[in-house]
Amino acid sequence: MLQKKICLLGAFSVGKTSLIQRYVNKLFSDKYLTTVGVKIDKKQVTVGSTDLTLIVWDIAGEDDFTSIRSAHLRGLSGYIVVIDGTRKNSFDVALALHKRIKTELGDVAAVFALNKADLKAQWVINHEHIHALAQLSYPVIETSAKLDQGVEDLFMGLARQLVPENSEV
Repeated sequence: MLQKKICLLGAFSVGKTSLIQRYVNKLFSDKYLTTVGVKIDKKQVTVGSTDLTLIVWDIAGEDDFTSIRSAHLRGLSGYIVVIDGTRKNSFDVALALHKRIKTELGDVAAVFALNKADLKAQWVINHEHIHALAQLSYPVIETSAKLDQGVEDLFMGLARQLVPENSEV
């Protein structure tokens, strides 16, 4: 069985923990709990004929005072950058994180999550932002941990990138 370390990255309060809890434990809570440091979960999935264990790192959000430690990125196979559609700053943080990972680690499997689709009427992320993400040539998936929208697609989209093509049937 393959094991792959993946990280969820983004600004504070974009929904990284909620997406992980929805995916791994099928749970959602409206209570906001700040992640301190790193929380690690595991989820077994099957991609084609390959069994895969995703080791999911929930890394504390990044802001002006806190930045993600390079040690947390070591051994990374792929990552999900989470953007809160209702907060423009989360878009800027996401692009900066993506650029940093490309600089430090090179080409690594990635997916962008436009989160909080349940609040789409309040989104400040517009078509220009989404187009800019699409230009990066990584999947962009609208998600809502609250509604369980796009969550499975998000993680499986990344998992498919982690499995060598010849092992899929």
